Amino acid sequence: MSVGASSLWVVADPATYRPAPGSIPESPGVYRFRDPDGRVVYVGKAKSLRQRLNSYFADFAGLHPRTQTMLTTAASVDWTVVGNEVEALQLEYSWIKEFDPRFNVKYRDDKSYPFLAVTMGEDFPRVQVLRGAKRKGTRYFGPYSHAWAIRETVDLLLRVFPVRTCSAGVFKRAGQIGRPCLLGYIDKCSAPCVGRVTPEEHRALAEDFCDFMAGNTGRFIKRLEREMRDAAAVEEYERAARLRDDVQALQRALEKQTVVLGDDTDCDVIALAEDPLEAAVQVFYVRGGRIRGQRGWVVDKVEETTPGELVEQFLLQMYGEATIPREILVPARPPDETALAELLSEQRGSRVDLRVPQRGDKKSLMETVERNAKESLAQHKLRRASDLTTRSRALQEIADALDLDQVPLRIECYDVSHIQGENVVASMVVFEDGLVRKSEYRRFSIRSGEGDVASIYEVICRRFKRYLEERVATGELDTEPAGDTAAGPGTEAAGVDTDAGFDDGAREPAVGTPIDPETGRPRKFAYPPNLVVVDGGPAQAAAARRALDELGVDDVAVCGLAKRLEEVWLPGDDQPVILPRSSEGLYLLQRVRDEAHRFAITYHRSKRSKPLRESALDQVPGLGPARRQALLRHFGSVKRLREASAEEIQTVPGIGPATAEAIVAALRGQSPSPAGQGS
Repeated sequence: MSVGASSLWVVADPATYRPAPGSIPESPGVYRFRDPDGRVVYVGKAKSLRQRLNSYFADFAGLHPRTQTMLTTAASVDWTVVGNEVEALQLEYSWIKEFDPRFNVKYRDDKSYPFLAVTMGEDFPRVQVLRGAKRKGTRYFGPYSHAWAIRETVDLLLRVFPVRTCSAGVFKRAGQIGRPCLLGYIDKCSAPCVGRVTPEEHRALAEDFCDFMAGNTGRFIKRLEREMRDAAAVEEYERAARLRDDVQALQRALEKQTVVLGDDTDCDVIALAEDPLEAAVQVFYVRGGRIRGQRGWVVDKVEETTPGELVEQFLLQMYGEATIPREILVPARPPDETALAELLSEQRGSRVDLRVPQRGDKKSLMETVERNAKESLAQHKLRRASDLTTRSRALQEIADALDLDQVPLRIECYDVSHIQGENVVASMVVFEDGLVRKSEYRRFSIRSGEGDVASIYEVICRRFKRYLEERVATGELDTEPAGDTAAGPGTEAAGVDTDAGFDDGAREPAVGTPIDPETGRPRKFAYPPNLVVVDGGPAQAAAARRALDELGVDDVAVCGLAKRLEEVWLPGDDQPVILPRSSEGLYLLQRVRDEAHRFAITYHRSKRSKPLRESALDQVPGLGPARRQALLRHFGSVKRLREASAEEIQTVPGIGPATAEAIVAALRGQSPSPAGQGS
């Protein structure tokens, strides 16, 4: 292999260490970016080194901000040419493991998973529960979700495979006094400590235990059943009963492992759940058609990566030292699928298939694993968000980045949802001290319908006009709110849905919330935020700022968070504020934005489904809500009902001939509404 490197070490400007034109080979290879101290900060592979490296230096402004950070951190680049893509994968994995580059994707366990371990490297192998790094000479099974699940399985198997489970100290002491522990007396240990079995016999028991855990279960059950019948034939009924109990113990151990695929199926099922900053990976280990264990990882996304690239990086890191099954089910095809499959096949010693399941049991199992991955990511975010120190740091980072006078203890985020301008709605979510306040959520039906920018302007006007009106009502403000806004005159015209904001798990109002003396309920817009976040870029942020200025509200900060590159925009600024990718402040802003998006989507879907209930059926005389619901349940949608004949409609209980004719006339007398097409 030939090696080339640049040797310029000026910091910050990538142009200073860009390789000379024509010096980069077109061969496949692996490259390394180094910082001024010579530390490797990024390792990558390429089918064509020239094409890949030139992409870093051709258009710096067009690169992802995280890639820009990597290039300005680096001070040099070198590369190694290899013969093919498989060698490139091998070298990339070796270098990532050796140098641990800070900008490469790194998968880490989302929690400490317990394994069932058999210490085959010892003279008298021991069965135990282990966590953490794997040890040489030890066979591992799992991982399991809970340690108690391992202990239940071991307790059942020790009847048949009485392998030692005691610590080194207990084993030595029992040998010194010549008396085994309790497990030796109840026949759940073969007691090699006192010489009841030879080292060879005990090792054979341990190997049988490992074979059973590895999925070779049939031969043991058949052997015990054969011995049970032989014992019964010679009238050794006590021994036959003991063997029967052993068979039942093995069967109960198998029942604890769910059967999901055919008996000859050995595979790992991998699924992803991701957001712009992080991803969670879940793996189910299927051996002999049964789920033998599961494990999860989370990863900070350093670069903008596709699901296929995440899968490739995960497979390289996971199977560098782990046992590789015959088949690996993945959610997306890696970019270098052929080379990766060849590399894994070389490591396994036989063919390894990478597949994306499309239908059947494997597809169903993939969906189950994906649900676990989504839950894992949600739990990871919850753990991260619930830490007081982390929340405090996040709020301080936001205050520093936006140049605020104080940390934003109350943040409100607004998002707009619609489909091609139909059923336009907006959401307002509230975070106080970095935590959600669902009792403060509000939702709006937008009237302007003139685009996202106008919708943001309208909803900010309506929210803060209500806030100012409530201050006037309580005597905190002496004058009426300024400005003639899109909200329209009057309190009710300010336009918040009267039933809004109290679904989705609302909580009791906090102590000290201003109470309306007429209704006895908390005032809806009693508190102003320290920071308003809008989902969008500079146009949306400017619209929110304009609405506040027209109302005379000058003590609330505004910013926009753009989805594509997670840029923070301040009103009137030409350039965005770029928070570090690992910033807790960016993580909090993203979480606030995602919650506003979720709440808006939920409301939009409910609005969009109303035409199914509020259609021309409302105009049919004598057709009440119960029978309208019965019709929709029977036909599934207004579209199918519109296509039905009067005779078909009469089959619905409670619908007579006259009513059926009236329904047909009402539905076919109007043009189909696009919003009411589906169910």
